[in-house]
Amino acid sequence: MLKALFLSVWFIFHPVHVTLTSIDYTPEKDSFKVFVMMYFDDFLLDLNMSGEIKQVEDYSAEDSITGATMESYLNGKLIIRVNNKLLTGKLVDLEIVDNEVKLNINYGPVRDPDIIVVKNLIMTDLYEDQSNFVIVKINDFEEGVKLTPDITEQTFKLK
Repeated sequence: MLKALFLSVWFIFHPVHVTLTSIDYTPEKDSFKVFVMMYFDDFLLDLNMSGEIKQVEDYSAEDSITGATMESYLNGKLIIRVNNKLLTGKLVDLEIVDNEVKLNINYGPVRDPDIIVVKNLIMTDLYEDQSNFVIVKINDFEEGVKLTPDITEQTFKLK
C-alpha cells in the first residue's frame, strides 16, 4: 500500500510530459529507423489507461514481456503512413535506465517515400500539456514538429 501511495505521488509530480521521436530513412534497407525516448512511469500510466495492465506498481523494467508490450503499445500510439501505406514497427532494442525508456524500432519495407504522415498519440489522453517532438530525416530533408493532444498528426511532403 505504501509503495502504491509513493508511486502515485511520484507520478503526480513528474517534472515534464514529453517524448522524442526521430524517424530516419535508410535507403539501403528500404526502411525507417525510428528512435523513441519517453519516461517509463508515464508509459506505465498510459498503458494502464488503455487497460493493457492492471496494476502499474506490479510492472517493472525487468519483465520479460516489456519488449512485446512496448512494440504493441507503439504500433497503436505511433502511427506512420508512407505513400498512403500503414507501416508496422518491429522493436530492435529497448533500454530502461533511470526512468528513461529508449527504443529503436524498424518500420518497413518502404521505397521512394514521397509523403509521410506521422500520428503520435503517446500519452495524449494522459496529459493536457503532453509534447511529442518528432524529427523526420530523409536524405537532405529534415524537419521537426511538436505534436500535442490538440495536434496529433503531421504530414511531411518530400517532393
